[in-house]
Amino acid sequence: MFTLRKGDCIETLKAMPDESIDSIVTDPPYGLSNHKPGQIASILENWVHGRDCDPGGKGFMGKDWDNFVPGPEVWKECLRVLKPGGHALIFAGSRTVDLMGLSVRLAGFEIRDQIQWLYGSGFPKSLDVSKAIDKASGAERKVIGQGPNANKRPKGVGSSVVIGYYTTPAGDPITAPTTKSAKQWDGWGTALKPAHEPIIMARKPFKGTIAANVQDHGTGGINIDGCRVATTPEDLAKLQAGTAAVIAKGGRRGNSWKNICDLSGANPVPDAGRWPANVILDEEAGALLDEQSGNRPGMSGGGKHRSGYDKSGSIAGGGHDGNESHIRRDSGGASRFFYCPKASKSEREAGLDGFEVIKPKEVTGRKTGSAGQKNARAGMSGDNGRLNIHPTVKPIALMRYLCRLVTPPGGVVLDPFTGSGTTGCAAVLEGLNFYGCELSEEYLEIAEARITHHVPEGN
Repeated sequence: MFTLRKGDCIETLKAMPDESIDSIVTDPPYGLSNHKPGQIASILENWVHGRDCDPGGKGFMGKDWDNFVPGPEVWKECLRVLKPGGHALIFAGSRTVDLMGLSVRLAGFEIRDQIQWLYGSGFPKSLDVSKAIDKASGAERKVIGQGPNANKRPKGVGSSVVIGYYTTPAGDPITAPTTKSAKQWDGWGTALKPAHEPIIMARKPFKGTIAANVQDHGTGGINIDGCRVATTPEDLAKLQAGTAAVIAKGGRRGNSWKNICDLSGANPVPDAGRWPANVILDEEAGALLDEQSGNRPGMSGGGKHRSGYDKSGSIAGGGHDGNESHIRRDSGGASRFFYCPKASKSEREAGLDGFEVIKPKEVTGRKTGSAGQKNARAGMSGDNGRLNIHPTVKPIALMRYLCRLVTPPGGVVLDPFTGSGTTGCAAVLEGLNFYGCELSEEYLEIAEARITHHVPEGN
């Protein structure tokens, strides 16, 4: 069962009864506006004195709703409706996680941990210092060549191609610095490639012992066994076979996970599976990590081992020594922390048949062909449009895992920032109840269609 409400989440939350929610899994605005330090200090001062304020400005892709991270008032209402000991998993931006964490703390939550979702497909938004110097001086740079991958754009990466460990627009001309100062600062930029998003793990304080609270409210603990990663030979064989089938059809890897609890092999892996970690990798981040680490044999020792990813695209959980009965459960690349696929276009748009296709310019508000319109994070490619216009759609597999980690069976998951409904899709697929609210009418329609599509038959 799921319920969606349109409107400001604070007003929606105020209408909800106390202690009626088991968990919160949400991807709120990251507040990526370029506020000046003085403005931020003023906002924090208001927070400390119990006052929320409108910071003004626009955030990611010019969206008003992303002008700042949600203030303590939102999280206070979340705290009120959450059962004692209930967990909140809250995504945040890498450069605003400090503000998000402070807002959550001021509301009364205790911070328990921080999960890191690592991905390899981030798009760097860095200013070329050398080019900026030449431009400021009015000097014209000489074109000395075309981008090395102008005609080699791989499928599925939009207008960008991966070169080493960073991404560059395909086809951009290569220019040489003109002025002396530009030559001095050639190769310098202003930003790193984004490759992680933190997830704040907070919990509502409770009285008494954890044992008593879990029995009284069903909340307070996290579902370790329900989130373990299978490592038996049979499960690994199914995982590899399933992945090969997906790749053969031209799709992405399925909703499978893998991790490791000890790369040194000092501790054996239990048959129940590996202990859930606070690091999650997508396939590209995993491949890059494995390339750096090479093969890391574990408990088995000796024999022939394969790294975490092979050329066929299969996910390898371990190699073997020629005897099929001796599957090595503990070898491979260092990516064996956790694995989760990024959301494919088909996943983002499942259930949206009949919706209007929106062109890139309309989604991003940028000129056709501009860097902003072609930004890989905006999910656009060339002149192709899309049905799900939300700019930051998370993978359903990731959200299913997070919902399962902190929600008791049959419990209620709340997402006060529903967006296009991925948390709702995840909750109903896990057999959980979902309550969401969303300010945007167009996002709400998309969320309802997507969640309805994923409701299991018979429910």
